[in-house]
Amino acid sequence: MLNVAIDAVRESGFAATSVEDLCRRAGVTKGAFFHHFPTKEALGIAAAEHWSATTGDLFETAPYHAPADPLDRVLAYLDFRKAIVEGDIAGFTCYLGTTVQEAYAAPALRDACRAGISGHAETLEEDIAAAIALYPPSSPVTPSGLALHFQAVIQGAFVMAKAWNDPATARDSLDHLIAYVRLLFPAPTERSRPCPK
Repeated sequence: MLNVAIDAVRESGFAATSVEDLCRRAGVTKGAFFHHFPTKEALGIAAAEHWSATTGDLFETAPYHAPADPLDRVLAYLDFRKAIVEGDIAGFTCYLGTTVQEAYAAPALRDACRAGISGHAETLEEDIAAAIALYPPSSPVTPSGLALHFQAVIQGAFVMAKAWNDPATARDSLDHLIAYVRLLFPAPTERSRPCPK
């Protein structure tokens, strides 16, 4: 049911996804649905937690962790996010962002979505902090602020892809974000890198 809910919301939005539709897609009765979830909002919260756990596994094993240099890891993360923006729009957009755009007035559901988005952003902070220390940026930034900015641009890029019905629009937005990060940090040179020990 959680996977069905995630797919349905990514395709149609939270408000347009009815309990009846979810039951039909999952092949269960409404009674079975309400046995597990007292409300659609409760399902939405559980789906947010499931989404965060599932995507957390994907990002934890993604190849952007491989580079030795922290700035290279940050840029590799953005390249990875761009690379997975392909195919059907519902297939690459974020359940959390889609849901919170519609359900931000429901505090528990909003908080579950925020926890997932901020939790993912926090996984980037260590690499961003190391990049800041190694290559002091041209403008003052904090690891938490820059990590959340990445998420704001990525979520906004998904909205643009939906508005234009074209994944290329999202990839263009991510290209601008990558360019911003390259401008923010001075170009690494052999002299600016620490000597190997």
